[in-house]
Amino acid sequence: MDKSILYKIFTDPIHGFITIPKGIVLKLVDHAYVQRLRRIRQLGIGYTVFPGAEHSRFSHAIGALGLMQRVIHSLKEKNTTITRAEHEAVLIGILLHDIGHGPFSHTLENTIVRDFHHEMMTLALMRKLNEEFDGALTTAIDIFTGQYPKTFLHQLISSQLDMDRLDYLKRDSVHTGVTEGSVGIDRIIKTMRIFQGNVVIEHKGIYAIENYITARRLMYMQVYQHKTVLSGDKLLEAIFHRVRDILHEGQNVFIPSPSLEYFLRENPSAKRGLTNTIIHHYLHIDDNDVLLSIKYWQEAKDPILADLSHRFLNRRFFRTSFLRKRLNQNDLEILKESTKKALGKLNLPSDDKAVSYYLFYDKLVNEAYRYENESIWILQDHTTAVEFSRASETGNISALTKAVVKPYVVHLKDVNIHNA
Repeated sequence: MDKSILYKIFTDPIHGFITIPKGIVLKLVDHAYVQRLRRIRQLGIGYTVFPGAEHSRFSHAIGALGLMQRVIHSLKEKNTTITRAEHEAVLIGILLHDIGHGPFSHTLENTIVRDFHHEMMTLALMRKLNEEFDGALTTAIDIFTGQYPKTFLHQLISSQLDMDRLDYLKRDSVHTGVTEGSVGIDRIIKTMRIFQGNVVIEHKGIYAIENYITARRLMYMQVYQHKTVLSGDKLLEAIFHRVRDILHEGQNVFIPSPSLEYFLRENPSAKRGLTNTIIHHYLHIDDNDVLLSIKYWQEAKDPILADLSHRFLNRRFFRTSFLRKRLNQNDLEILKESTKKALGKLNLPSDDKAVSYYLFYDKLVNEAYRYENESIWILQDHTTAVEFSRASETGNISALTKAVVKPYVVHLKDVNIHNA
């Protein structure tokens, strides 16, 4: 490549050409920590519901970086002071914001490592990269953790209206074909301003924000919390729980991935921090380790593990039933007995332990806009900014600020749910 060229161009199906500057940003794109994201699907098992949802965490990271470049350029045009070092640091922050994700994204987040969330791993990996690059990520880490004096830079990475959300809503909408999730990114970016040190939206952008919040609600309802996605998530978690239980009972299970075997046998916790051993093995697992293992497990001697694995690979998922009201203990006992009978008909073990792999009672929470601690602010004039739900002229926005809570049961299809 011509050394006079100062950037590399990526062609993105969502945002078009994305130019990535040479230097540390491009070096990080090429780093193994970031390249690993190519092997992790953005929507976890969403591809089993939406055939086009094969896109990766890597494509999302590049897309979010492209949006960050656009918003920084727009803010500079509006006389916002952003130094060259800050510009580079915020690009690093958004590029690396998802490197802590594990296989199948959120699905196995608390199954692989106990007392864990992916942001812990993201920060740990950013610090390791900072050591590797001789402190070049210090400002990016300060921005990412909200410690940098210019608060708005952190808000562009993580807030109720950030480049992460703008990219994944648009990207997920396109790849799933759920057009209701489409967001007017251009107008939102062009109407962003910095007011009293914080990101605000000019009043002419208020309708684009209304569409953005509505799109979030609809994407959660139709994609992220789709009933079949919920079912597939529970099935995948059940497979991992079964393997751990078999190992705990002293029996053997072949696990083709050494690093995945470490997590299943040792069942580590991040309560006291992430050890070097946890980080090492975490970096060596992705979607492929899980799928290869499940392919082997469908031939396992254990009938439950074999059945669960065969179900997952061949998309014979459980059924998800949303409930009109919460279940009481008597309701749950009835469901357990029905599940035992259904397992017996399938010639599978039907004791209480077996039921725990085939019956799940949970609830989902859908929050399109949470304004108590983090708000979107609308600039009414040169001296006043108003919280979005009070600035909006439509009453339905107030309804979207309220969390929707739905109890649900994931169960065998032969089990009837009378409360659904």
